[in-house]
Amino acid sequence: MQNKGQLIGYARVSTQAQDLEQQRLVLGQNGCQRIFEEKVSGANRDRPELSRLLDHLRPGDVLIVTRLDRLARSTTDLLHIAERLKGIDAGLRSIAEPWADTTSPAGRMVLTIFAGIADFERSLISERTSAGRTAAKARGVRFGPKPVLTPEQVSHARQLIAEKQRPVAEAARLLGVHRATLYRALSKL
Repeated sequence: MQNKGQLIGYARVSTQAQDLEQQRLVLGQNGCQRIFEEKVSGANRDRPELSRLLDHLRPGDVLIVTRLDRLARSTTDLLHIAERLKGIDAGLRSIAEPWADTTSPAGRMVLTIFAGIADFERSLISERTSAGRTAAKARGVRFGPKPVLTPEQVSHARQLIAEKQRPVAEAARLLGVHRATLYRALSKL
């Protein structure tokens, strides 16, 4: 980050009943020329003020938060935001977590390590999920929605279509399903 930009604050509380005043005060004391404020749960993906702030940032600007949990819902969310900031050559600094300062080489290194850990965690979860699905399939567990038609109903439909020369649409209507459902069931058995 070469040129000196603005210090831009982001303050968020989870409910309308909570107050932003403490965060506003701390961000102002840390030199923020502008503060974007939001009263919305961090679990909510739709945070319009955060989106406005990210669109507002210019190269050299530094996004300042009082704590990282005010900015991101998870490590992955934090890394996505940090990557977006890096893409526009803006920085990130947390007042409560001084190690989270992408304007310094040490802070960038820490976030790079976090990114590696998050990637490792995602691959472990994927491996465990895959192994669990394989084991469940071996035990006879079936995935996906339950079949709409029983094997007996499919057999009855076959009989109607083959022996009694009824159209598939009529057999489907008698069974109370769409004909595409009946076609799929007939192709599986």
